[in-house]
Amino acid sequence: MAALILSHALAPSTSASNSTSSAFGQRLPTCPPSALAHTGARGSTWKLRVRAGKDDDDRKPSFSLGDQLLDYIEGGPKLRKWYGAPDQLPKDGGDNRRDDDKPEPIEEEEEGPRDAVLVTDADSETGQLLVLGLILKRMRVRALVRDAKAATAAFGPYVEPIVGDVADPTSLKKALRGVRAVICPTKVGAIANSSVVKGVEHIIYMSQLAAYRNEGGLAALFNGNGRRQAEQDEKAIANTGIPYTIVRPGALRDEPGGQLGFQFAQGESITGTITREDAASICVRALSRPPQTALIFEVANKKEKSGDWKASFSELKETSSSLT
Repeated sequence: MAALILSHALAPSTSASNSTSSAFGQRLPTCPPSALAHTGARGSTWKLRVRAGKDDDDRKPSFSLGDQLLDYIEGGPKLRKWYGAPDQLPKDGGDNRRDDDKPEPIEEEEEGPRDAVLVTDADSETGQLLVLGLILKRMRVRALVRDAKAATAAFGPYVEPIVGDVADPTSLKKALRGVRAVICPTKVGAIANSSVVKGVEHIIYMSQLAAYRNEGGLAALFNGNGRRQAEQDEKAIANTGIPYTIVRPGALRDEPGGQLGFQFAQGESITGTITREDAASICVRALSRPPQTALIFEVANKKEKSGDWKASFSELKETSSSLT
């Protein structure tokens, strides 16, 4: 698919560092500096390039200014607000889109390439951050949501919304057509059904540190119920037979991400918390490293900024599927 370019001018004082409210009523994250391309000192111009498919940073887009403006106008308010632009929707909250502009349901697909990434519970706080992270990675994003109209208003044409629930096998199977990978930020639901997820190549599940079996003392006492549920969910993912990544983040904090470093662990207990935005970034990063069988690790923030956390991530060892 062709590249889509979202571009607008920002004065230095209107940096995208401030948080705003999203169309779903949730706090929007601080824009990560790596997502913006700065081209000028005065009257600075920032560009967000969104492309479906594989990364191709070296290829220069050949789009006219008119194409860029049209793409910006059609972009959702969540993206515009995130980058400091005014909302373009009617002030009365009405919908000025023509009928042919509204999202159409995804039709039955024949066998074909699987190139989409599905985010379940995409209208949750973590789910929204995952969707934004995938858009910045120029991936084809499909979102399992309760309200397709709200998702389209929030993210514009960069997301394919499917109404459904992860616990419902029928709606989940529909959402999985053409999907190569799934990121599950909350409950597992029908993902545990191997017939439903047949054909998916990679499952990423955001678990919690409570699932770590060697945790002891008061932590084990207070996290007992959470650990049992997390273990059940992790085993359900493992039993699908699909290569999977389990991310066990520390307790989630609703603060801007990208400010602290990361500590990773495998087979040893770690403590600490992590911002929700950073946890979502780790899950998106995991897409670039699908394991042969399983990759399981714990992660939390640390005070000092990591020199190259991506290198540390790449050194994590794959594990045999010992959860089954």
